[in-house]
Amino acid sequence: MALFKRKSPATNPALATTGEAIPEGVKLAGAWAWRLLAIAAVLVVIGLLIIVLREIIVPFMVAILISALLVPVVNWLVRHRWPKALAVLVALVATLVVVAGLITLIVAQVRSGYPDLQARSLVAFEQFKTFLAGEPFFIDSKQLQDYIDQTLASVDNGTIWSGAVTVSTTAGHFLVGLLLTIFATIFILIDGKGIWNWIVRIFPRRARPAIDGSGKAGWLTLTTFVKVQIFVAFVDAVGIGLGAFILGLFYRDQGGFPLVIPIAIAVFLGSFIPVVGAVVTGIFAVFVALVFLGPVPAIIMLGIVLLVQQVEGHILQPLVMGSAVKVHPLAVVFAVAAGSGIAGIVGALFAVPVVAVANVMVTYIASGKWRTQSRPLKKDVVSQV
Repeated sequence: MALFKRKSPATNPALATTGEAIPEGVKLAGAWAWRLLAIAAVLVVIGLLIIVLREIIVPFMVAILISALLVPVVNWLVRHRWPKALAVLVALVATLVVVAGLITLIVAQVRSGYPDLQARSLVAFEQFKTFLAGEPFFIDSKQLQDYIDQTLASVDNGTIWSGAVTVSTTAGHFLVGLLLTIFATIFILIDGKGIWNWIVRIFPRRARPAIDGSGKAGWLTLTTFVKVQIFVAFVDAVGIGLGAFILGLFYRDQGGFPLVIPIAIAVFLGSFIPVVGAVVTGIFAVFVALVFLGPVPAIIMLGIVLLVQQVEGHILQPLVMGSAVKVHPLAVVFAVAAGSGIAGIVGALFAVPVVAVANVMVTYIASGKWRTQSRPLKKDVVSQV
């Protein structure tokens, strides 16, 4: 048995020499490396689970964002002696009414000026054909029509059918996601505290105070994020709407009815959908300026849209949002870029709140404040703006 006895480095010169030959820097780097690899592996597994279960996770995350906006409203009503169920019902119905009312207002105002918009669109198209017929394009009406016919012919029946199937499938997923979001929001508003307590009880007893405190810290950060996001959307709407008003976008054949209101509302609602929302509402504003006012005002409107979006992306989002949720402005910019690159619109939508909440939770646990206070203070987890 003595032959198989392992010798210590003190009694085995070869082992001692091998250990001494490894520099301390390499040992430290190796220790960090395997820990980082373990963390990366966990993140990869979580990412794969999110991709597989995205039709469940995305509605739940949307419900959390909506709840972060409505929970303070429900709590305020409860403090004023409203029944909990009635407070939840009023908050949800009021939110749906406001959103539906804004969308209805956009549709109603656009429909009221649709004849004027249609007539002006035809005139603008004729002017565009005249422009193409001149230098340097020299494309006459017949050539333009041939191009249009070729484009339409390239869309064969199979493509149309597959597109219809894709649209119907997407609509079905959207409906299911909407129902899941509504149900999750209702349960979070009714018993969010009980749901969180159940999650905390999953962890070992010694870890529960840290998990509970970090979760409450993350919730404070999330509610602040939602409020600031509404402020950013409002600034976008005012900026682009003011630009449209200065340019004089009106239905001149409808008694001077303004187009500013539907443009501003569309920008406000679109600002909650990163990338696509801003692009679509910006194109709408530029198109209306082109049809009603001509190419020069349309270029000016395009400049206004780009300016407002640049101010939002490089000033409001990094500075206002970053200071509100204690995330560095550079981290906000890269979080949105990384989120959109990884998961598109959904990634861009959740990038900043996920980074902000994760940062606050990790920082709160590392600070050890959960050992002395059961609830985090707002000044400890969010900046005062």
